[in-house]
Amino acid sequence: MTMKCSVFVATSLDGFIARKDGGLDWLSGDHAPGGEDYGYREFMATVDTLVMGRNTYEQVSTFNEWPYDGKQVIVLSHAFPNAPLQLRELTEGIACPPQELLDYLAARGDKHLYIDGGKTIQGFLRAGLIHEMTITRIPILLGGGIPLFGALDQDVRMLHLYTRAYENGFVQSRYQLMGVA
Repeated sequence: MTMKCSVFVATSLDGFIARKDGGLDWLSGDHAPGGEDYGYREFMATVDTLVMGRNTYEQVSTFNEWPYDGKQVIVLSHAFPNAPLQLRELTEGIACPPQELLDYLAARGDKHLYIDGGKTIQGFLRAGLIHEMTITRIPILLGGGIPLFGALDQDVRMLHLYTRAYENGFVQSRYQLMGVA
């Protein structure tokens, strides 16, 4: 079985995953009445390891609750920050290209990676290593920030698997990546 790399991410309607300063305040508030998680727990139950960049890690480490409880987290960075004591056993800093990281994680038995963070998603996408993307569009325009997608050398074709609209205006679509065109 080959390693599966998935993205599960929220964006603004104009395609940003965070403000220019990395802020995610636009994701909080009364968006999720009744505690809807939009399939997140079900998705996380399939994931062995999360892979994210240092900026994403630093932003997430400021949350009141660690959202990846019990999951191994790989932080791609040449300057890995100190992990809080309670996260040190589950957090590892690595500096290598995406394919090299996949080879390392496959050798230790991982089968499904959650790829998170703008630069990290873009790097794995450019390397042709993303298999599936779940993108939830939040009904807000930020006007600028950190984009989900960056420049690509060529088109990437995707197969639409489903789209679901929620009462609060969130629209979630799932795609299987078909490869470069």
